Amino acid sequence: MGNERLRPGQRGDRAERVKAESAAVHPHGHPHPRVRLDLPRVKRRRWVPEWDPEAFGRTSERIARFLGTGRFIVWMTVVIVLWVVWNTSVPGHLRFDNYPFIFLTLVLSLQASYAAPLILLAQNRQDDRDRVNLEQDRKQNERSIADTEYLTREIASLRMGLGEVATRDWIRSEFQDLVRELEQRRVFPQESEEGDR
Repeated sequence: MGNERLRPGQRGDRAERVKAESAAVHPHGHPHPRVRLDLPRVKRRRWVPEWDPEAFGRTSERIARFLGTGRFIVWMTVVIVLWVVWNTSVPGHLRFDNYPFIFLTLVLSLQASYAAPLILLAQNRQDDRDRVNLEQDRKQNERSIADTEYLTREIASLRMGLGEVATRDWIRSEFQDLVRELEQRRVFPQESEEGDR
């Protein structure tokens, strides 16, 4: 059945047979054949454009950092001054934005409407990094506290063990006491012998 050669007119019959076989294989009415787990999924076509969120986040952070520099403020001031000077001093037919400067207002409001979300996105990413760093610091502190407690217990057990060990000073004092006691025993028997004579 699967190896049959089909003539051009029989293609429709073959499609009908495959549908019938698929329905027989899937009696519960599942329209899709079973998905094999050992094969990668076929990418579906998406209508929404795809982008890398990390790359977008890094770009937004760069822009937000630039917006927060003095260089940006200087360049923006230069552009605004040139804009105003051009549109007030050149002849009327060369002006592109007359006195109320509506186009300049539109450009500045558009720039502000994009700058605010980019700055918020950069701040959120920084908050996420700070949260991760704080969690890592907390875990490191917990490990350090556990290590310190372990070392404290070890030092306490060593001190208790050393309390029962003879030290050099203790042995020296014991020897000195023994020497004194021996000298006293040696001296006193001589006096008692002299008293007997």
